[in-house]
Amino acid sequence: MKDAFGAPQSLLVLGGTSEIGLATARRLIARRTRTVWLAGRPSPSLTAAADSLRALGAEVRTVPFDALDTESHEERLGKIFTEGDIDMVLLAFGVLGDQARDESDPVAAVRVAQTNYTGAVSAGLVCAAALQNQGHGSLVVLSSVAGERARRADFIYGSSKAGLDAFAQGLGDALHGTGVHVMVVRPGFVRTRRTAGRAEAPLATTPEAVAGAIELGLRRRSETVWVPGALRMVMAAVRHAPRPLFRRLPV
Repeated sequence: MKDAFGAPQSLLVLGGTSEIGLATARRLIARRTRTVWLAGRPSPSLTAAADSLRALGAEVRTVPFDALDTESHEERLGKIFTEGDIDMVLLAFGVLGDQARDESDPVAAVRVAQTNYTGAVSAGLVCAAALQNQGHGSLVVLSSVAGERARRADFIYGSSKAGLDAFAQGLGDALHGTGVHVMVVRPGFVRTRRTAGRAEAPLATTPEAVAGAIELGLRRRSETVWVPGALRMVMAAVRHAPRPLFRRLPV
């Protein structure tokens, strides 16, 4: 169970090699978390991630998980909850894709959409049902400011995050009053390995800063968290800008 400050004893990270997911796990282990499940495709990176968290004193287990293999989600994720209650699920997987390439490669574009949206819907519903059955817990969903309004530069990725964001908000409303808390996290540009080499956007942030915002959001039982917070007002303006003006903005 979570303590009075919202710190979970047990954590499941969907996307076990996610830099944001691992930064969040490290931060929570430093407070109270003692059991961590890392769900991801088996790889040396997943093994190394688990070892790094064990070195901090947590009991860490890994479980095979592929966002695209939705038929396996119920069985594989469901088994985790049979081992004991999970106080927090962090849905942290996703792919950026390559906009220029994906526009001319529909198969690649669909893979982005299926990973970021379809896979997340499947895993999110499985975990939400398990949390509801145990009567408590938080589901934290990593969305993106890219989902606020589709941009020419990344509308394939942005549209997949827009769908995920809407799904997570609706799921939160559906679970209201059940003891399950859903929190949507909307980071801006995050400096990670997968964004290396890309042009950095204003108000760029780090995995550690996102992890800090997640911890604070858990304490406050927030429903939506922006990282950094200033993006809330920025994106409000972007969202309502007339399309002819929006097309000319350097965003």
